[in-house]
Amino acid sequence: MTYLIIAFVIAIALAPLSHFVPSKQQRRQARLREAAAVQGLFVEFRDLPRSAAPGAAGVRADSLYYGLRLRPSRGRQRRRGAWLREETGEWRALADGPGHSLQARRAVPQALLEMPESVLAASVDEGSCGIYWREAGDLSTVAEIRRLLGDWGAQLAL
Repeated sequence: MTYLIIAFVIAIALAPLSHFVPSKQQRRQARLREAAAVQGLFVEFRDLPRSAAPGAAGVRADSLYYGLRLRPSRGRQRRRGAWLREETGEWRALADGPGHSLQARRAVPQALLEMPESVLAASVDEGSCGIYWREAGDLSTVAEIRRLLGDWGAQLAL
């Protein structure tokens, strides 16, 4: 009986430590992010680009930005743009910022058309090009995203 009480007290003392053990989902996300880093991408929490148009879809906060760093576009037009994947799967260019409208319909980069369905949006700025997604995939999905971002980055460097 004494041993049972001792085991019970030890179990109660160790129970709070179980909260520090990562869940299956957390381990999967860590593997995806590590694979992205190994392949030269960076991962950030960023606000999902959204349209300034009335009735635009709400922000989906459960997404992360996987980006590829770009060299500065010295002597050329500044890079800036954002695209949102509609519910239908079609890509739509967004306005450059609050109060700005699209002067010309910005063509959707070819790399975005080939992105996995879990990609919600994409953007390009002076420092990077990247995608916003829910990390719904596996290591091969990260490799595919890296390949497509590499193609897009090479296209932007021209």
